[in-house]
Amino acid sequence: MGSMVPFQQLDIFSNSSPTAAPATTSAAVVIPKLEPKLEPFDDPALLLPQTHLQQPRFPGSMPNLLLNSPSGMGFVHKSPGSYNPAPAPDNSHTEDNNPFSEYNRISELFRASFAKKFGDVDILDPDAHVIVKVPPDESNEVPSVVVQSRRQLKHRSSELVRVTDLGIQDQSYFRDIVRKTRMLYDSLRIFATMEEEKRVGVGLGKRVRSDLRAASVMKDRGFWLNRDKRIVGSIPGVCIGDLFFFRMELCVVGLHGQAQAGIDYVPASQSSNGEPIATSIIVSGGYEDDEDAGDVIIYTGHGGQDKHSRQCVNQKLEGGNLALERSMHYGIEVRVIRGFKYEGSVSGKVYVYDGLYNIIDSWFDVGKSGFGVFKYKLIRIDNQPQMGSAILRLAENLRTTPLTVRPVGYISFDISRQKENLPVFFYNDLDNDYNPMYYEYISTTMFPPYAYHADSSDGCNCISGCMNDCLCAAKNGGDFAYDYNGILLRGKPLIFECGSSCQCPPTCRNRVSQKGVKKRLEVFRSRETGWGVRSLDLIQAGAFICEYAGIALTREQAQIFAMNGDSLVYPNRFTARWAEWGDLSQIFTDYVCPTYPSIPPVDFAMDVSRMRNVACYISHSSSPNVLVQFVLHDHNNLLFPHVMLFAMENIPPLRELSLDYGIANEWTGKLLISNS
Repeated sequence: MGSMVPFQQLDIFSNSSPTAAPATTSAAVVIPKLEPKLEPFDDPALLLPQTHLQQPRFPGSMPNLLLNSPSGMGFVHKSPGSYNPAPAPDNSHTEDNNPFSEYNRISELFRASFAKKFGDVDILDPDAHVIVKVPPDESNEVPSVVVQSRRQLKHRSSELVRVTDLGIQDQSYFRDIVRKTRMLYDSLRIFATMEEEKRVGVGLGKRVRSDLRAASVMKDRGFWLNRDKRIVGSIPGVCIGDLFFFRMELCVVGLHGQAQAGIDYVPASQSSNGEPIATSIIVSGGYEDDEDAGDVIIYTGHGGQDKHSRQCVNQKLEGGNLALERSMHYGIEVRVIRGFKYEGSVSGKVYVYDGLYNIIDSWFDVGKSGFGVFKYKLIRIDNQPQMGSAILRLAENLRTTPLTVRPVGYISFDISRQKENLPVFFYNDLDNDYNPMYYEYISTTMFPPYAYHADSSDGCNCISGCMNDCLCAAKNGGDFAYDYNGILLRGKPLIFECGSSCQCPPTCRNRVSQKGVKKRLEVFRSRETGWGVRSLDLIQAGAFICEYAGIALTREQAQIFAMNGDSLVYPNRFTARWAEWGDLSQIFTDYVCPTYPSIPPVDFAMDVSRMRNVACYISHSSSPNVLVQFVLHDHNNLLFPHVMLFAMENIPPLRELSLDYGIANEWTGKLLISNS
């Protein structure tokens, strides 16, 4: 069971905090100067544009975005900042029409949680300020629960809450909410980029800030998360180690609410006790006096820098600086996000969420440039998962000197035996099971010879690369499935890539999955899933990962092989997650899920009992980070498409890959490789 605990008047506990520092003596309410701590890698003119995408057709009325949360949910969204991927709740019941039904439900949740911890209670302390019922106004009008427009959502909420004790079901629920929101953001960002490139041409004109456009549209439509409350501590659905390519995506999910400033806080003018409170910071080396040792950070306050990021005046104890001091005074933890340049990132940098830190000390000091700066010492709270930034460094070392990092556990540094573009590692430090070494490795599926004898149409004549009006584009419904970086724009029932009969070069944008593995993959022994696959590289959402390879069998052959006990995989059982990637139906009313190119039922099986590739070790999940996309490139037989795998989200290095196989073993949660 979860609980949503609003903060009381903070000054009530000012003397009881173990990390309390001397309070600032000021009789007047401090109105902070909103001077951001600018980050070195961001555009100084980072403002949300008011322009919309090309030819947008937005709905005339907003959908109800209230979360239909399962029973026992500990965190309730009741504002336009909530994203609802689930069906709208049934309003036919009397209780659902009661404007205070949510209040009553949450009251019971807190009562049960309170009683569980402190013993049975009948009445809560009326001064606890835990949940306050807001009476209707004098006009007796029932408050509307319909999502309101962006213009009515002018300011972020100043209400501080901490979400605690989320159960497994609750965690999965919110994780799914965040994943779907991030998928919508990525799909919209990629779509905005392509629309701009169509308008002005590739590489022409000013750099497209599709990240800003996507965030602006989502904010307009009410899809930003956690806008109704300021969450202190962990954000439900955001995991330590999650990676983001753009600052605006941090705003979209509510992890850090400032588009440019390094300190996110509730200003004194909005705080219930007239004091600013910090909730999160971004550590990116923007200040010369910063010191980052991982678990311990010496963080420099904001202000006093010139346009060259050099300290030129003394800092002041106001705004974010004062907010950090007040958070230390009241013992309020802050979220820490690290930002740094990273090769392989679409933006040239990454932001990784590294968990919660306590501020244990603050002081005024003379900085390296000779001017006064405020410094804060932060220590990471114990018993949290490993920092995402540390995992990035570990993966980087594994790519170059694996035995230095892991002297024990590596069985092979290439189980593919050079059949893939990059070596496939095999790691097992749990037992002596070397099963992946005993199979013949194949990099692509082996189809029956007659599959290649099907009628093949002529290829394109694009000498320098395919254009939108070429034959191959027509075969794909008029639009290519990939952008110029090889990222899947949106899923389709089938993708026709350029083949051997096409005149276009290997660099053609319509040749992606046929080029093979581009990320360094590792098969590893797992206590949870038996075998698993992870990448040593960062995988961008929409990027190709690998093919799911085996020996293709007809239905009749599959029946015979199954009788012999061979392991078979049926491609038609994979859940059609491709339909979710690029789905903009929440944004455009005229969006239609692609139905062309159409494909007949996939009726073949793949035997992986003797010959297989790395994909066969990917585990099953009902909330996968990898999708299946059918592709044709070396033949045109619709009955035998290649099973290609693409990333559904940004996958950090060393995070396990997962697929939705459609049918899973209810005892182990892994793929049911059918032998019946």
